[in-house]
This record gives sequence, structure tokens and C-alpha cells, in this order.
Amino acid sequence: MGRLDGKVALISGGARGQGAAEAKLFAREGAKVVLGDVLDDEGKKVEAEIQASGGEATSMHLDVTREVDWRRAVETAATRYGKLDVLVNNAGIVIRKGIEETSEADWDRIMAVNAKGVFLGTKAAIPAMRQAGGGSIINISSTAGLVGSPYGSAAYTATKGAVRLFTKVTAIQHAKDHIRCNSVHPGPIETAMLQEAWADPAMRAERLGRIPLGRIGTPDDIAYGVLYLASDESSFVTGAELVIDGGATAQ
Repeated sequence: MGRLDGKVALISGGARGQGAAEAKLFAREGAKVVLGDVLDDEGKKVEAEIQASGGEATSMHLDVTREVDWRRAVETAATRYGKLDVLVNNAGIVIRKGIEETSEADWDRIMAVNAKGVFLGTKAAIPAMRQAGGGSIINISSTAGLVGSPYGSAAYTATKGAVRLFTKVTAIQHAKDHIRCNSVHPGPIETAMLQEAWADPAMRAERLGRIPLGRIGTPDDIAYGVLYLASDESSFVTGAELVIDGGATAQ
């Protein structure tokens, strides 16, 4: 018996990294999964892998900055699988520039994907979840949404802080609809995004030294936390912050 048996989940940014790990884990735990991404070929590969393992999944094009794409994704979940129980707002980008080097176009782009995308996904999902009798929304923020960093992009940090507080407002305003909303705050996770940022071995060693558990996290480390928040095991958890960072923000 799976922890998500009978549930239908929509995951943005599901074609690789944390999103792909979440999609595969959800399917193994019994969920029917719609995974959306702008990386169409990679999304189809995740869909095929899930189906080959006996799971149910549909991959589709989803630009999280476009409201029409979100409406189409929610409609796909509702028409193909009958309802929508879980939304994971996972898609995100990073622009590694200091404040003075960040252009207005850079700022607008990262805000559109990381903050506006979460808003649009949540807005699209709420009516479907209300119709289903409730649901769980999980927004992927970051430890950058909790604390400042000498290494971090100010624009990225601003978007993740926005996601953190948007999550709390959603939780409060839609508890009456039996819709829970929580944020997840990963620390350094071994993805393509991190490999680019930590290409310098000296920087990698220095930043590893700031993690008490002494290692970088994996996409599965995050996926299992998201699984808990998607499941009925967390039925009394809403408006909360789940930090998965190896202890980095505990010091």
C-alpha cells in the first residue's frame, strides 16, 4: 500500500533534478502524476520511466509564467485522472549576480519564474482542490528564503523569501477549504544547478565545511520530505517550513 494511493499530483519543473525525483517517488507511492516543464524531451523520458515501472504519469509542456499553461495543466489532471489533490510548485531558476550586476531584465525573469510561477500555480489549483474536498500545496523555497548569504544572489533570495510568506498566506486563507500549504527549504542539493555554482573545488570544500552533516543533499532527500507533506500523514501541518539542509541553518 502506497503513501499516496488514490491521489493525483501536479509537479512543475518535473523533468529533472528534484522535480523528477518527486515525480518518480510519488508514482511509486501510488499517485497519478502530471509533470510539467519547458524541457519537453526530458519530461517525456521521466514519464516513460514511470510508466515502465508500472506507474501512471503524464508529461506536458508547462511554462510556469503563463496562466494559460497552468490552467491547461490543472485541466489535464482533472480530466485524465479525475481530480487534483497535490500541487508541488517546484520549478525555479537562479541568476548568480550581485545587486549591481543584476539587470532589470534579470530581476523580472527570476521573479516571473520563481515567485509569479508559484502564485499562478496556486491560483489555478485552488478551485480544483476545493472541488476535490481539499488538497496539499507544497512550495519549494530554499534556505535562501530564510537567511542571507555572502554567496547568494539577492534576486534569488528575494524570490525564495516571497515564496515562504506567500505559502503562509495561502495556508491561512484556504484552511477553510481543507487545503494545506507548506514550504520546503532545501540546502545545497546535488543537481545541475549546484554543480555549476560549485565548479571551483576550493569553494566547494569551503561551503561543505559549513554543513554539519558533511555532505551535499540529494534530490531524494528533498523528495521524501515533499512526500510527507503531500500525504495524509501531515494532515495537521500547514503554513510550516520544512528545512532540509544538513544542519546548515542551525548554526
